[in-house]
Amino acid sequence: MSKNLVIVESPSKTKPIEKYLGSDYKVLSSKGHVRDLSTHGKYGLGVDVDNDFKPDYITMKGKKSVIDELKKEAKKVNHVYLATDPDREGEAISWHLKKVLDLSDSDYDRVVFNEITKNAVVDAFKHSRKIDTNLVNSQETRRILDRIIGFRLSRLIQSKTDGSSAGRVQSVALKLIVDREREIMAFNPEEYWTIEAVFPEFSAELFNYNHKDFKIKNEIEANEVLNNLSNTFNIESVDKKTRQKQSKPPYTTSTLQQDASNKLGFNARKTMQISQKLYEGIELESETVGLITYMRTDSIRLSNEFISSTYKYIEAKYGKEYIGNVKISKKTENVQDAHEGIRPTSINRSPESVKPFLSNDEYKLYKMIYYRALSSLMKNATTINTTVIFDNNNYQFKATGQVIDFDGYLKVYKDYEDVKDTMLPPLDEYNSKVLVSKNITKEQHFTNPPARYTEAKLIKEMEELGIGRPSTYATTMDIIKKRGYATLVEKKFVPTETGFEITDKLQEFFSHLINVEYTANMETDLDKIADGNQNHIKVLRDFYNEFEPSVKNAFEAMPKKEAEKTGEDCPECGNPLVVRKGKYGEFTACSNYPKCKYIKQEERKVTEVCDCPKCDGKIIEKKSKKGKIFYGCNNYPKCKEAYWYMPTGEKCPDCGSMLINKKDKIKCSNCDYEK
Repeated sequence: MSKNLVIVESPSKTKPIEKYLGSDYKVLSSKGHVRDLSTHGKYGLGVDVDNDFKPDYITMKGKKSVIDELKKEAKKVNHVYLATDPDREGEAISWHLKKVLDLSDSDYDRVVFNEITKNAVVDAFKHSRKIDTNLVNSQETRRILDRIIGFRLSRLIQSKTDGSSAGRVQSVALKLIVDREREIMAFNPEEYWTIEAVFPEFSAELFNYNHKDFKIKNEIEANEVLNNLSNTFNIESVDKKTRQKQSKPPYTTSTLQQDASNKLGFNARKTMQISQKLYEGIELESETVGLITYMRTDSIRLSNEFISSTYKYIEAKYGKEYIGNVKISKKTENVQDAHEGIRPTSINRSPESVKPFLSNDEYKLYKMIYYRALSSLMKNATTINTTVIFDNNNYQFKATGQVIDFDGYLKVYKDYEDVKDTMLPPLDEYNSKVLVSKNITKEQHFTNPPARYTEAKLIKEMEELGIGRPSTYATTMDIIKKRGYATLVEKKFVPTETGFEITDKLQEFFSHLINVEYTANMETDLDKIADGNQNHIKVLRDFYNEFEPSVKNAFEAMPKKEAEKTGEDCPECGNPLVVRKGKYGEFTACSNYPKCKYIKQEERKVTEVCDCPKCDGKIIEKKSKKGKIFYGCNNYPKCKEAYWYMPTGEKCPDCGSMLINKKDKIKCSNCDYEK
């Protein structure tokens, strides 16, 4: 019998950790959170706002059996180790586990590790501690804030607009998207022209007149300049400078999401899902091991062990001259719990060596993480930058070139950074200081409006403004899209009519709360709570005393948007029928609700797909309660034959079940057969 029970969050961690620790330890999973706020009490908040914001926690749906199993196993052992994720949320989960398992301080220890490797896990158990209540208070405060704001504002929005939800971070992020769109709408493009002299090996662009800034506003001015130019250009100066090009620090959550979007085309959700898998463990030839460190972090710190092993690796593979300096963060605030940056757990585990065990997307992301961390410890690249100034009748033209003198970190990072040699001829060695151009061109341009936000740019903006946390960015993007507040057009956020409406209504009544500064200050308060430098009850009370009066005022003063009339009258009471929005989409109902509860049953064309293999009925296209299309028998409920993918009407040659069209592949609905 095991003497110790270890509880982790993810089931995929249990086997490798149990193997690392040996037979004295049994490792089980809580499968994430086990408790959450109820929906009881005032406004259904699950928080007693009149009693120091005391939370009312309930067991989450489907977690009773998990808790029962953990209780049963906890009674069999001498000690329980709570080894949930190494952040505030993980700390809170450990605290909830301690409560539901009724553990005394002598019964448990908290264990934290940033990577799933044997050395890291075993070492963590040598440095166990008790639960940090400051971290728990910070996470609980965040949860309560989000519950109060989310529930109260969402109910307001649902009753007054076409929207369905609002939130502390979500609504500020949406405001950034809407504000940017309004900048674009108000933008007036300005015309300007450029003039370029083309030489056999390079070109030079006009930038000054009499050594002062010079802009050409229209074609008349452009032609005037061309008329004043000859085809001979005097070399006025050749300036060569050696520049240092520094590598970037290891990834944080936000920079990883940005680069994965820009370089790999992954959205934030996909990036976090893949990185979670890389962190929790990949099955290699002889072991299951986490390939990267914990992927939710604001830090760029690297462990001394990793730095030492990487320096040895660089010297052995590339030479001592390639060893660089450790990157130190200039950011002194908001470094979440002093984690490391995202890095490979072993520099000796190259992307190429683990490629056979990874999917294509996993390999791409791991490779990017690996070479970013490796390059961060390599020496600067050195470039020789040349600037040549030409004069033509007091008009100055400029040509620039760049040559890599020492590749440094670019030895390994050139695939991710666009640094190319731009050669200029050795103009400083020419005997003649005059060059002739046979082609001087003019070109019309217009200034561009500010660009719409891509996911990567929005994440970068949110991070720089101090809005939200790395672990929330992906969820925030998803909510904005799913609620229909913005759509992605050419991978850029474009706010919808509803997005504009929600933002305008919230700004009308909550501009003092739903803004960048207030949201960023709230994050600072949460950091202070985590550090033990702020009272969490005071933060909640100060917030609520300002927020709740504004909500009550908005419920009274915000006009309700009139429902769209269909032009038909209710067959039961004669009042106009209107279009309403429900949980599963739009529907037509009586405007006299709740006195009249008539709902029009929409006629829907029945699409037959094939014969039912189980009865004499037909398989037809149907919609689930959530609006998802599936295929089922029209004799339901007598026959419950159904498929999520379109059936072909053919039977599987191996087992006789229906063949389905799954993502353009014909597969069996029951076995592994594929046509």
